[in-house]
Amino acid sequence: MPFLSAGSIKYYQFNTLDVQGIFHAVFTRQGGVSPAPWSSLNFGSSVGDDKRRVLHNRELALRALNLAPESVFDLYQIHSTNIVITNRPLALGEGHQKADAILTSQPNVTLMMRFADCTPILVYDPVKRVIGIAHAGWIGTVEQIAKKMVFSMIEEYGTNPNDLIAAIGPSIGPDHYSVGKEVIDRVYTSLGDRADQLILNRNGKSYFDLWKANQFLLMDIGVTRIEVSGICTCCNLEDWYSHRGEQGKTGRFGIVFGLSQ
Repeated sequence: MPFLSAGSIKYYQFNTLDVQGIFHAVFTRQGGVSPAPWSSLNFGSSVGDDKRRVLHNRELALRALNLAPESVFDLYQIHSTNIVITNRPLALGEGHQKADAILTSQPNVTLMMRFADCTPILVYDPVKRVIGIAHAGWIGTVEQIAKKMVFSMIEEYGTNPNDLIAAIGPSIGPDHYSVGKEVIDRVYTSLGDRADQLILNRNGKSYFDLWKANQFLLMDIGVTRIEVSGICTCCNLEDWYSHRGEQGKTGRFGIVFGLSQ
């Protein structure tokens, strides 16, 4: 997953999604206009940063990739398993739907989501020409949003899961994501015997491997091509926002994903 740059904007791409017919970018926190603690390319408008700076950051990032801000469809993310299917960009002044995954088959739509430790999951069906992106924290993971997103692709577009290319992006890694009994219990309820591979115990603490959990969920539904970035947001604060690593005083990095015209 090489890092790339366009002017001051630094981003990187999954190797498996660097193919004809789609575009994507996982923007780092570098190259924006927001001051600390959101420095600097903050995409999050609900974390205390001035909304005008957030809009400026988003426009800087989009323009760097020759994408029109008017092409964007994004959500009000709420740690749910709600999935939105869209055929058009979000209209100016239109309210955001509350959900944590988006699907589209339309090349005039740029999907956008925001992250700061939760797991980004991108999926592409090169046969049916459909893309999707999901936001999976521990709640979305144990409630299996990755699997539900693929089910929606099957029902709506006739996707064959074996055709899919999936990618799991930068998020908090298993070395840093300590969790308590509530989360541990939910992991065992949701993922059964495999939870022993996902809950890691070290020095009296328990840690949850979000990367492997979402990989298991995708494999369960028949996805075989899965690229895992293995980049921990908490370990790499120079490039990524981390809610845990910065004690909640931070921004959100953006991801865009679209079908080429």
